[in-house]
Amino acid sequence: MKTYSAKPAEIDKKWVTIDATGLVVGRLASIVALRLRGKHKPSYTPHVDDGDNVIVVNAEKVVLTGRKVNQKVYRHHTGHIGGIKERTAKFILEGKFPQRVVEKAVERMLPRGPLGRRQLGNLRVYKGGEHPHAAQSPEKVDVGSMNRKNVRSA
Repeated sequence: MKTYSAKPAEIDKKWVTIDATGLVVGRLASIVALRLRGKHKPSYTPHVDDGDNVIVVNAEKVVLTGRKVNQKVYRHHTGHIGGIKERTAKFILEGKFPQRVVEKAVERMLPRGPLGRRQLGNLRVYKGGEHPHAAQSPEKVDVGSMNRKNVRSA
């Protein structure tokens, strides 16, 4: 018995679309991260990028459970002394780039390093219902029907 290891030339990448309307952020991010890494495939190899290209639409309609909308804080540092900045999830979701909540959640579920950065490049998140990837003919994945806890009404 030999362990199968996928080569980069043997990988078949698919395009997948996920509608994030009413989906819980963490549950959506874990499914997207699983798809980006390729762990849903039997040919999964940890050191090779064999995941799919994932398109997430309607990212502004995503839902946070509990009081996370007001209590969850996103921090970044400007690089200057005392330059730590904070923003709540509500501020980001109501702002100009609400898709960053989904992008950050997925980014933090992927491994850090060169492979994780390459896999994150296969993620496209759009705040509206339209995307410019119709030529790739992506197939739809219904995340809401996978588990009843994935969908929350606001």
